[in-house]
Amino acid sequence: MVLVSSGAIRAAMQALKMKQRPASRSELQACATIGQPLLMRAYADALAPHRLLVAQILLTSWDLDSRRIYDNTRATLQMLLRQKRAIPVFNENDALSFEEIALLNAFGDNDRLSAHVAILAKADRLVILTDAPGLMSRPDGGGQLIRRVRKIDDKILACAGGAGSAGSVGGMRSKLEAARIALARGVPVLIADGRRRNVLTDSVKASAPGTWIAR
Repeated sequence: MVLVSSGAIRAAMQALKMKQRPASRSELQACATIGQPLLMRAYADALAPHRLLVAQILLTSWDLDSRRIYDNTRATLQMLLRQKRAIPVFNENDALSFEEIALLNAFGDNDRLSAHVAILAKADRLVILTDAPGLMSRPDGGGQLIRRVRKIDDKILACAGGAGSAGSVGGMRSKLEAARIALARGVPVLIADGRRRNVLTDSVKASAPGTWIAR
C-alpha cells in the first residue's frame, strides 16, 4: 500500500490554534514546515502498533517532469515496498513549492498527485477517500450515489461540487480529474467514504462501497 496524504497545513493550524486557513503564500509555506513533522508523527503513531514504519516522500511538480528524478523515485518506492516494513506516504512539498497552494501546478492538489503516484507505482487501483459516499447525482452532494462510471464526460463532471471547507483544497471535481488521469493509464479508481469502517479492505471486493471509475 502507498499513501498520498494531505494535512500538513491543517496540522499546523491545529497546533498554532488558527481558526482560519492563512491567505498568503509565505504563511502557508511556514505552516507546511511546522505541519509536515506533525503529520508524519501522527502516521508513525498509527502504524507503530502494527510494527510498520512511515516513509515520507515529498514531491514537487517538476520532480516528476524530470526523467532522472522520476526513475529514482520509482526505484526508492520499489525498494520500500520490497522491505514490507514501511508505508510510503507521498505529499506535495508545500514548504518549497507554491504550486499546490496556488493551485497552478500539474498536481493542483493531492487528488491529482495521487493519480500520478498511482501511475508511478503501477498500482492495481487508486482509492480516493473523501467525506462523501462517492460521486452523487447532484453537485450539492445530494441525490443518488453513482456506483459506476465508465467515462468522465461533461455530464459526470456536472455532478461534482466544489471544495469541502476552508481547511481543505479540492473537491469532487478534482477527484474526477484525478480519476481521468489515472484511468488514461489503465489504473481503475474507487472514490469512497474514508470514515467507513474497513473501507480499504472492502475496496478489493467486487461490491466495494463508493463509485468505481473503470472501463
